[in-house]
Amino acid sequence: MLRSILRAESGLRPTTEAHHNDPLFVQSIARAMQVLSAFHHADRPLTLAEIAQVSDMGKSAAQRVVHTLRELGYIDRDPDNRGYIPGIRILDHTLDYLRLSPLIERATPVLLELRRSARERVDLSLWDDLRVVYSVRLQSKRESFFATLVGHSVPVFCTSGGRAIMARLTDGEVDGIIERSDRRPFTTKTICEPDEIRAKVSEARELGYAYTIGEVLVGEIALGAAVVGPDGRPLGAIHIAGSLSEWTAEDFCQRFAPLATEAARAISMF
Repeated sequence: MLRSILRAESGLRPTTEAHHNDPLFVQSIARAMQVLSAFHHADRPLTLAEIAQVSDMGKSAAQRVVHTLRELGYIDRDPDNRGYIPGIRILDHTLDYLRLSPLIERATPVLLELRRSARERVDLSLWDDLRVVYSVRLQSKRESFFATLVGHSVPVFCTSGGRAIMARLTDGEVDGIIERSDRRPFTTKTICEPDEIRAKVSEARELGYAYTIGEVLVGEIALGAAVVGPDGRPLGAIHIAGSLSEWTAEDFCQRFAPLATEAARAISMF
């Protein structure tokens, strides 16, 4: 079954035995985050029973957490009273992250100039283990709901930015990402076989960038270049995306690879 691009990849880190034995680890905070994370794959308001099930806790415990978060503005009832939805206070924390990130501050003017030059959609994604999370999204003449959402995330293994990131990792790290990833396809063109993914990562190492054709969105070509930190480790990637109705893969890469790689170098924190 194909995956939906409208559902973000979950970034919730599961609690472990080490957490339970950690005297500084606050279990109640972990349960609150489990409840908030229950909405990651939801496509409608969730009932209390559904939140409890997804959060893997009893209904009574879920009720207490939901009540507390609702009192604080992090969960709300949906307007039609069909269940619960995230509250507006969550947006405060999104703003805090964006405005206090040195990388995003450094990247924004570079991305604005890149968007003016490319005249196609330009994104900055940040690397988070098995996924990349979009932190800046600058639209082209083609707009879609998914492509406007800051905070949306997609897998590393099948995206141009993700493969550009993997190209900066060791073979062992690449194998670990492939093995741990949920490699269900988004489209019939999504590359899911481990050896084929490794081949695309090797290609990205040779080229200095990665590109995908219709692997996440049908009819889209996307090119990604890694952004790295002072130690050479990848922090995220720049993406440029266009339509296959307007570009061949060869022309797209020839036109935008130099722009993307130069912008990535300008943002990278050497």
